[in-house]
Amino acid sequence: MEKFGKSQPVKRTEDQRFLTGQGQYMDDVLPHGALHAVFVRSQVAHGVIGALDLDDARAAEGVRLIMTLDDLKAAGIDTCMNAAILNNRDGSKAAAPDRHMLAADRIRFVGEPVAVVIADTALQARDAAELIWVETSDLPVKLDVCAGGETLHAETPDNRAFDWALGDEAATIAAFQQAAHTVALNVEDNRVINTSIEPRGCQAHWVDGRLHFSYGGQGVWAMRGQLAQKLRLNPEDIRVTTPDVGGGFGMKVMPYPEYFCVAVAAMKLGQPVHWMSDRSEAMLSDHHGRDLSSLAELAFDNDHRITAYRVHSKVNLGAYNSHFGQAIQTNLFSKVLMGAYDVQTTYLRVEGFFTNTTQVDAYRGAGRPEAIYVLERAIDRAARELGVDPWELRRKNFIRPEAFPYKTATGETYDVGDFDMVLSQSQRQSSGFAARKIADAEHGLFRGQGICYYIESILGDPSENAKIEFVEDGTLKLFVGTQSNGQGHETVYAQFLSDQTGVPLDCITVVQGDSDQLPNGGGTGGSRSVTVQSTATLATIDVMVAAFTPYLADKMGVEESDVRFDFETFRAPGSNLTPTLTEAADMARADGRVDLLQHQASISLDDRSYPNGAHVVEIVIDPCTGETWVDRYTVVDDFGNLINPMLAEGQVHGGVAQGIGQALSEHVVHDAQGQLLTASLMDYALPRAAEIPMIKFTSAPVPSTSNPLGMKGCGEAGTVGALAAVANAVQDALWDHGVRQADMPFTPHKVWELLNDATVAAE
Repeated sequence: MEKFGKSQPVKRTEDQRFLTGQGQYMDDVLPHGALHAVFVRSQVAHGVIGALDLDDARAAEGVRLIMTLDDLKAAGIDTCMNAAILNNRDGSKAAAPDRHMLAADRIRFVGEPVAVVIADTALQARDAAELIWVETSDLPVKLDVCAGGETLHAETPDNRAFDWALGDEAATIAAFQQAAHTVALNVEDNRVINTSIEPRGCQAHWVDGRLHFSYGGQGVWAMRGQLAQKLRLNPEDIRVTTPDVGGGFGMKVMPYPEYFCVAVAAMKLGQPVHWMSDRSEAMLSDHHGRDLSSLAELAFDNDHRITAYRVHSKVNLGAYNSHFGQAIQTNLFSKVLMGAYDVQTTYLRVEGFFTNTTQVDAYRGAGRPEAIYVLERAIDRAARELGVDPWELRRKNFIRPEAFPYKTATGETYDVGDFDMVLSQSQRQSSGFAARKIADAEHGLFRGQGICYYIESILGDPSENAKIEFVEDGTLKLFVGTQSNGQGHETVYAQFLSDQTGVPLDCITVVQGDSDQLPNGGGTGGSRSVTVQSTATLATIDVMVAAFTPYLADKMGVEESDVRFDFETFRAPGSNLTPTLTEAADMARADGRVDLLQHQASISLDDRSYPNGAHVVEIVIDPCTGETWVDRYTVVDDFGNLINPMLAEGQVHGGVAQGIGQALSEHVVHDAQGQLLTASLMDYALPRAAEIPMIKFTSAPVPSTSNPLGMKGCGEAGTVGALAAVANAVQDALWDHGVRQADMPFTPHKVWELLNDATVAAE
């Protein structure tokens, strides 16, 4: 392919400032004279608000403003948070109860914001917040995912928010009735907390009739649109910026109540207002992830080919619909429902329920890790019950290379793939398991091997913008519509532009996170960034070359059709002039051709790409203690063409670490009153470096046909494959010792209990 970069493992240029303390995160860009916001949050999970005493707090030192929901309404804003709402399987609309920016007359989860205090200093705001007494009449707390219990919203007397389905139910029932074999498995996908290094934060300033809002997010244009809608402002009267961001993972895509409250406070006071969450506040109020229970069933013919698949999931939405909450385990789950397998008869039913817990929304992978986890756990169970090799069962049911493009039962069109090739590479690279298992057994240890073959769908806006600007000092600025949260965008975007133009890497500056700099942008999420943004950059280069061509043809004394750009210089037969892009820009500047110093293009991809790959894991269990650790980890991924293989591998490592964390240790726990017992890093067990093994990564590309770069994205793939691979490995180690049902997280205590319960049952 002529227009593809060199695919070199260039080191991240932004790490120089990150590792030397020069990063500019939200707390590093505090405006002069900024006031500080602190939120008063509910301390109970469910109750009716009685008295709300603000007098002492208003009189406290340094306090400038205290707002409740009534104050927000008096300011004339729309106080209801937006959320995507489904249609139920009977055609009716799913429940959409109001979720206000600050609690109305009722509290529904611990951590729900009730009021906001603005003061001269953060300490003064915190002191004043502690003077506010929220009197509540407690109500029964609902935590379980089932119909019934104390009603949380009048619109849902049984607490069922939606009952959604996709597929042909009658055909699926018939296929199961005719099947030679059926396999069923209940799968629990535990709730986790998105613990990004930098918690959420924002600041706002109202100056000369225009709002400048800055926040640690994953895109500025969607946030600008939300602010305009809720604050009833024109979008052009809002500038949204984002500094460096210390991790997002989907949790920072959507708007939160705090953002609008801070903006209103800034508009009322005419001074900058700053808010930064602390860690426990973040664990209470940031959207959580996963939390669903699924019954997965597979039907097989006599040759062990899958003839049908159905899943019935029950999902915990939390206290309210979050921004994408209803879509995560329905529309997004369904995109890879049948994974890499050639099955056309499927049925997915999902029920969503409200509980007195924090909302659940996008977390690295957003529906695709959940879908692949259910499917690959079921495939592994089927191999055991049918008495067949799990590698061969997968191979037998793969979509064949000649079948692409392949339209799935849920309407996705996979463009290309060679799943058998990828799986075979992973099998060769993970050989020797049997010998290692025997060696461990001699020391009283249990070893298990787990396989997961995943496929995921790139998500997000298919459109993107880019702008290139020549600076007088000879450097180039590349303006992008995405937002790095630590992935290395500054390096990979500049590397690609350098590959395509010959401009040295150190002469390119990537500009992101400023809604005034581009007309629009799709932000970061769904593994879209490098694929879509680099395609937009490529289109901008084409626009730039086309704009320079007639100007240089005149300089060279040749026809326009004779001028060529060979990724480093412009050339034409019969001319000795061979200017680089920067030299051509200097010539244009000298001639007053300012129109040639800035170029912009927009693109929209018609189709998605579908990263896929095989994860093979070996775990070891000490049966005396239940301690479980990952000993070997092999990944073979088809990400299509790679611009920077080193950064792609880094994304896989990070995703795998998050998957291992959920599988082995991370778990959200509430007590019977709905209090979050895992609200600090003393109680919520993130994986440590010692618990993450060395990961063998191999790229096995089958270039995508859905974009001109042949890329498939990689940001979420590590997590999509890791969950089932680790869980299947644990189940493999426990199976021979009588354990038939093992669900995440596999903490030492849980594994020890599983083994002891199995021993007692055998006796």
